[in-house]
Amino acid sequence: MVNITEKSTTLRTAIAQATLKVSKAETIEAIKNNTVPKGNVFEMAKAAGLLGVKKTPDLLPDCHPLPIEYTAVNYEIDELNIHIQMDVRTIYKTGVEVEAMHGVSVIALTMYDMLKPIDKGIEISTIKLLKKKGGKSDFKDRFLDRTDLKAAVIVCSDTIAAGQKEDKAGKAIIAKLEESGVEIGAYDIIPDEKEAIEAKLTDYSNQGFNMVIYTGGTGLSVRDVTPETIIPLLDRRIPGMEEAIRSYGQERTPYSMLSRSVAGVKGSTLVLALPGSTNGAKESMDAIFPAALHLFGILKGARHD
Repeated sequence: MVNITEKSTTLRTAIAQATLKVSKAETIEAIKNNTVPKGNVFEMAKAAGLLGVKKTPDLLPDCHPLPIEYTAVNYEIDELNIHIQMDVRTIYKTGVEVEAMHGVSVIALTMYDMLKPIDKGIEISTIKLLKKKGGKSDFKDRFLDRTDLKAAVIVCSDTIAAGQKEDKAGKAIIAKLEESGVEIGAYDIIPDEKEAIEAKLTDYSNQGFNMVIYTGGTGLSVRDVTPETIIPLLDRRIPGMEEAIRSYGQERTPYSMLSRSVAGVKGSTLVLALPGSTNGAKESMDAIFPAALHLFGILKGARHD
């Protein structure tokens, strides 16, 4: 199955439709009057559809099992056509459009099976997805031109600055920024020292960089001074980003409870201090990007519906 471990949990919804066409008006009357020999067509088919939604991953090999938290079935009769709609919702990492389409398919097949003794001319058609919502594409900032965004990535490490170790965390951050459409305006490796950290933030924020992202120096050693250095320079912290980083990491390693990551703004510059480990830096970026870019629309006073 496709790897979804890096995705964030969001509300996912999908509405699918199938159309069943009978061949005579008497069939519609039998459904309405509940005189079909096999029983109440709409209720039986609805129950089958709910089972169909739940059983979707049992039948489709590449479909992820997921919690189904809401389903609703609606019928609309249009002359000889019966339009079936199913609404499926969950809070999870992947969408429910396949579940919704499978559900309406099972409903249509159940209705066919129940009606075939009284109508030999039934057709099933137009199984389709009407609407889906909740994936990453729904949270792209429609008011933001990302080509205007420029970031500085700063690696705080004595050993890397001395050439004794290769930087991987900074490169992981750069990869995520480029994936999000952000220009890399600077990439620096500096010792984990207060003066150097302060100087870089002051310099890049004065130059109008949209983001200054540090990696390293967020541990619990007395040598790890990045958070203590950055926090007094911020105009405002963003606790939600800090919690999103910690929570995302905590689902992957228990050591994230020791995280001292920092997020805040200095003027119109987003400032982040992230862990120095490669996985820590990558997971922190996965936790908040590209959603974090919504901040710049807010800072520019854009309207968000």
